[in-house]
Amino acid sequence: MYKSLADICMACEKDNLFFWEAVQKEDSVEQNISTDEHFKMMKDLYLAMKSSDDKYDEKLKSTSKLVGGEANKVHKRRMEKKLLCGDFCGTVMEKALRISESNACMKRIVAAPTAGSCGVVPAVLISFQEKEALDDDTMTKALYVAAGIGGVIACRASLSGAEGGCQAEIGSASAMAAGALSYLLGGNNMEICHAAALSLKGLLGLACDPVAGLVEVPCVKRNVIGAVNAVTSSDMVMAGIYSKIEPDQVIDAMKNIGRCMSSAIKETGTGGLAATPSGKAIAASLLK
Repeated sequence: MYKSLADICMACEKDNLFFWEAVQKEDSVEQNISTDEHFKMMKDLYLAMKSSDDKYDEKLKSTSKLVGGEANKVHKRRMEKKLLCGDFCGTVMEKALRISESNACMKRIVAAPTAGSCGVVPAVLISFQEKEALDDDTMTKALYVAAGIGGVIACRASLSGAEGGCQAEIGSASAMAAGALSYLLGGNNMEICHAAALSLKGLLGLACDPVAGLVEVPCVKRNVIGAVNAVTSSDMVMAGIYSKIEPDQVIDAMKNIGRCMSSAIKETGTGGLAATPSGKAIAASLLK
């Protein structure tokens, strides 16, 4: 596994590879399978993401009844052309809710990189695929880009809310999606890495404070924030705006911030929104 985004870029330059190819090559060796086998495996993951979106059930509620049906509300407003953010970002919002709601309702999802952040990457990628009519092989290559970024974050910092707060989950997913989207937009390796950096920078310090200890409130709506943040970060980079802090150093900063966080806001459900009167009331009502 690559230990830095800079290492991926160096491998690309050394062996004349695309970003996605460098990630695929390294992981194929690690898993001791051919690159063709590995590509099929990754494509199956992307197809599973699409299935999670396709099989969304607007009538389904989570066991707690806190989650379900809200993606359809965004859909209706989007169809009425009332969303200020426009159709593409509206679609991204809707899909982020669809897939993260499906997770809360115990349907099949792909942890990308975690179950709690499962809506971010597919919301961005599937929405762009639909917009541009791209094939699944192209999207699989973008998923490799996302995976490479996620792998570096896992190596240098953490993907766990319990260890690093929600910045490690939604923040990491947002960085992965931003890099993958920049690749699809024709971005070079530097632009891929800086899109990830800008996206992660925007969510540094994000607390993990699930109400009643469930991956529902505020987790589902944070998937929307992470997905839209990825789109705006990619747009900034493709406009020529880069991170003043080197991408790998942004990841290191996330790790250091996670270490400074109180345990109360790292998935324990004892601080942040979980500790508000409303949060406590919701938790108490679920015990009845």
